[in-house]
Amino acid sequence: MTINSVRGAPDTRETADHELVQLLTPEGERVEHPDYPLDLSAEQVRALYRDLVIVRKIDLAAVALTRQGELGLWASLLGQEAAQIGSGRALGDHDMVFPTYREHGVAWCRDVPPINLLGLFRGVNHGGWDPAEHGFHLYTIVIGSQTLHAAGYAMGIQRDGVLGTEKAGATIAYFGDGATSQGDVNESFVFASVFNAPVVFFCQNNQWAISEPLEKQTKIPLYRRAQGYGFPGVRVDGNDVFACLAVTRKALENARDGQGPTLVEAFTYRMGAHTTTDDPTRYRLKAEEEAWKLKDPIERVKAYLVRGDLADAAFFDEVDAEAKRVADDLRKACLALPDPGPMAMFDNVYAESHPLMTEEQERFAAYLASFEEVRS
Repeated sequence: MTINSVRGAPDTRETADHELVQLLTPEGERVEHPDYPLDLSAEQVRALYRDLVIVRKIDLAAVALTRQGELGLWASLLGQEAAQIGSGRALGDHDMVFPTYREHGVAWCRDVPPINLLGLFRGVNHGGWDPAEHGFHLYTIVIGSQTLHAAGYAMGIQRDGVLGTEKAGATIAYFGDGATSQGDVNESFVFASVFNAPVVFFCQNNQWAISEPLEKQTKIPLYRRAQGYGFPGVRVDGNDVFACLAVTRKALENARDGQGPTLVEAFTYRMGAHTTTDDPTRYRLKAEEEAWKLKDPIERVKAYLVRGDLADAAFFDEVDAEAKRVADDLRKACLALPDPGPMAMFDNVYAESHPLMTEEQERFAAYLASFEEVRS
């Protein structure tokens, strides 16, 4: 199946030699793909729907907190829930995620408490979770640098000699379409390809690198770039949680079996602003957003559940109520976060003391003390 054309969507020339993988149409109709079979029980589909709804509610709550001055910034995932939940639920216990700053849905799948994400954007911690415990690295603000981290970590897995065994893991690096123009991303492709590293590069192509459209980033579909580096690429409907799950699962399995890297391009759309400091009305048309609303990742799963009589009204009401409770609890927890003291910025920077940082710490402590002297 292919997605109907809107501005920025693939035309027939782009998809003629490679099918865009879609297992669930925008109308909620289930379709099959010969390369990506997926067998889900009704319970598993309901669980995916629950993930999608709760993650969107968390995201909307965080946007509201930012507008109220409680967060310094927030990068919304609105419209990209299926790409994140589908790929996140494909992860295994031994896999390691290297995110950007927008992977709130993947963090949910890795059991990272949402309050830890808000603490980062509130400026009261540096992340607040243990990457090793959750298999989910800290958020990366520098565009594209996490792809090099993922490739290097994958090469470490490779050298551990566990590929092809039950202890095998892979890495997955998330990034946006704009990041593909960064040198770090292309360098990571080279390393991963040459060393056949067990890494999946997951590009959420939401078609806008802040205010720059996709056509100013590339002349060809992004998944085709993988061919030039010597590994496979696939384009998947990023608003289809089933397809994202199936494609990512296969790419991770191939990586764990020693078959090397894969580039997954999840073709989706950023329904909101790039961050809460951005105003998308200044550079894109409202009609474009309205067209993509018809492809909403949550509504198509709901339509599938209703079409197949797999869920009743009570189920949907229960999920909505749970999502509201999660958002309400999150808001209360955010407002209760204690502000750290100024010296806390030096905590946990290095595992051991560092001479330069110790000098800076002492200098800053003296600077703070000077204000006390003036007041006294």
